[in-house]
Amino acid sequence: MEAIAVKMLATAVVVIGVTLSVGHLGPRLGGIIAGTPIVLAPAFFFLGREQSPAFVAEAAVSALHALTATLVFTMCYVLAAARLGAISSILLSILGWMASALVFSRIPGGVGTALLVYAGVFGLAMGLDRYLRLPPTRAAAPNRWPDLIFRGVLAGVLVGVATTVATGFGPLVSGTLTGFPVGFITIALTLQQRFGVATARATIATAQRGMFSLIAFAATAGLTAETLGGLGAFFAALAASLGLSAAMFALIHLHQRMHATRGHQS
Repeated sequence: MEAIAVKMLATAVVVIGVTLSVGHLGPRLGGIIAGTPIVLAPAFFFLGREQSPAFVAEAAVSALHALTATLVFTMCYVLAAARLGAISSILLSILGWMASALVFSRIPGGVGTALLVYAGVFGLAMGLDRYLRLPPTRAAAPNRWPDLIFRGVLAGVLVGVATTVATGFGPLVSGTLTGFPVGFITIALTLQQRFGVATARATIATAQRGMFSLIAFAATAGLTAETLGGLGAFFAALAASLGLSAAMFALIHLHQRMHATRGHQS
């Protein structure tokens, strides 16, 4: 019990600390930090320290499938929230996540196959977004202490269970739990209750494009665990995730500057 309590507390501190820092470090650094796998990273740190490289590699593939299921979660939410309340939409979306995670987890193959499945589901998500034509939004969930504590506790429980209790059921269950959409649940609830359903739906749809850093983390962990060991794979995955987030932010910033320059010239 002491071990799981330490993991829960450590994860909650990381989640709350990172979430708070995003709003105080400015848009450039905050944007990069926002892409940090704040739930996956603590989970795979503990898995890398306590489990074999083979276990970590298999758990990473399961996490990739769970992240693909998270895309299904976002699509379910965007559709359900148009007709249902916040709680009902979230519960229905969680059921969608559970069903799709179960299906995806039975697909044979390693990291490459998991990435192909993710690409296919991502294409469906983008097609749905184009069909719905949701308006763009810049709204973000405010960092209020009840929301932060709820998110931190939920993430802490998830990581504690995934890296302690669930390991007895094997890497498939453990890895799948690490991909549970904690962040999407809290963001959707907060936004829908405080800013309305239109803002919540548009924000969740937009956030689908921000999952690439999580995919980079899980894929890198799966590809490097056997070679670098569990902890080595964790650090490699974290570097890949942060590097991709920084590169994406730089490209967006460059595009905005070029667009602004063309506007001034015209």
